[in-house]
Amino acid sequence: MAESREEVPESSKISLLNYIDLSSRDVQSSVSLLKQACLDSGFFYVINHGIDEEFMDDVFSQSKKFFSLPLEEKMKLLRNEKTRGYTPLFDEISDPDNQKIGDYREGYYIGIEVPEDHPDAHKPFYGPNMWPSADILPGWKETMAKYHEKALEVGKKVSQLIALALGLDFNFFDQPGMLGEPIAILRLLHYEGLASEPAKGIIGAGAHSDYGFITLLVTDNKYGLQICKDKDAKPQIWEYIPPLKGAFIVNLGDMLERLGNCYFRSTLHRVLGNGQERYSIAYFVEPNHDYIVECLPAYQSEKNPPKFPPIKYQDYLLQRYKDTQADLNSYK
Repeated sequence: MAESREEVPESSKISLLNYIDLSSRDVQSSVSLLKQACLDSGFFYVINHGIDEEFMDDVFSQSKKFFSLPLEEKMKLLRNEKTRGYTPLFDEISDPDNQKIGDYREGYYIGIEVPEDHPDAHKPFYGPNMWPSADILPGWKETMAKYHEKALEVGKKVSQLIALALGLDFNFFDQPGMLGEPIAILRLLHYEGLASEPAKGIIGAGAHSDYGFITLLVTDNKYGLQICKDKDAKPQIWEYIPPLKGAFIVNLGDMLERLGNCYFRSTLHRVLGNGQERYSIAYFVEPNHDYIVECLPAYQSEKNPPKFPPIKYQDYLLQRYKDTQADLNSYK
């Protein structure tokens, strides 16, 4: 990752985010800043999170090495039915109503490593990961497995502050039935050097909200990520999120919005290409398969009934992926 930051595109709006310092001992201040961010945009930076920049740089370097491989090598690791492995250009269409083609990016999914003989290996999104050969990419597997583990630790720390911001016990979410046995998915992303044309339905990643609890994102120094605070506005107003070296850009997912009955927001976002290559690494902190996502008692009343029916999380996630991913049979 480069030290410098690319200049913001001209005539563009910039969204200024709060900084949440995980090393701070002033928990109340951190909770207050986080709550403000969750009410305003659902996006914030997390700094001093415990993952050093040198290791982050190594993760990016290894990611670039994979995406630099010939397409035929990458296609040998095409994603499977467990959502593990390589996703080619256009494999996903994040905004079907407005995109003419799929997202102009390629990616790679890595989940929690679950051996085939494990009792939970039959569950969706669980099972062995797909790894490039160590002969081709030495150390790649070890680097990504370590990053997956460390990012989950950060996600759990952030979940404690979110719980406090919602007036819950700090470990409310870090329980076996929720984040103690999660579906946690790491996705490496590479945007090729194509300039997006949103009006023509050509875009790096179409407008969408994330599905789960929270997403931890790290990017290179290229602008591209935009948020729309009011998805119902006509026209929609899009603001760039500046990249910040060494920090996570954290956003809330649909599940958290449902739990709080829309008290906190799962904000619409997209990625625009500007003609330059761009790399990012997303980490989706998702709850347990069997977790029932339903409105918390404190956020519903006779005058404010639940806006969404209860749903088992794995059912919700499976449907969202089905709606946005290409049929694997199309690659045969």
